[in-house]
Amino acid sequence: MKITILCVGKIKESFYREAVGEYAKRLSRYCRLEIVEVADERTPDKASAALEDQIREREADRLLARLEEGAFVYTLEIQGKRYTSEGFAKVINQAGLSGQSHLVFVIGGSLGLHEKVRKRSQQAVSFSDMTFPHQLMRVILCEQIYRAYRIISGEPYHK
Repeated sequence: MKITILCVGKIKESFYREAVGEYAKRLSRYCRLEIVEVADERTPDKASAALEDQIREREADRLLARLEEGAFVYTLEIQGKRYTSEGFAKVINQAGLSGQSHLVFVIGGSLGLHEKVRKRSQQAVSFSDMTFPHQLMRVILCEQIYRAYRIISGEPYHK
């Protein structure tokens, strides 16, 4: 299975890059992981709601341009469906069993996702009611995908 993490912005801090790299290496025995970054927009302090929406829309256009036809798209959103780690593993496993060969997880920028991206998504997933920096969310997502594959494979994982 191919899993793409499609995200707005680059990881600036080396410790986040190293963590994502470590999980990518671990995941290589279970799936083909691809991380695709699109440029983020600079958001001025005290931007109006209209300007923030324009920024989200420009980022959305970049995200949508990178989505492959036929991919099953999950957006990461606070309002999304929550899973236990075991439940998330079932989602990934079921996708493979039902013939999905490409899953895409979309992480928005600092202002979140535009409605255009939400409409393209087949499912919104939430990891918490809390807001996380999108760079940290990449690490969390990679870890949970790795954990899911360990669960699917019947391998031990830390509870």
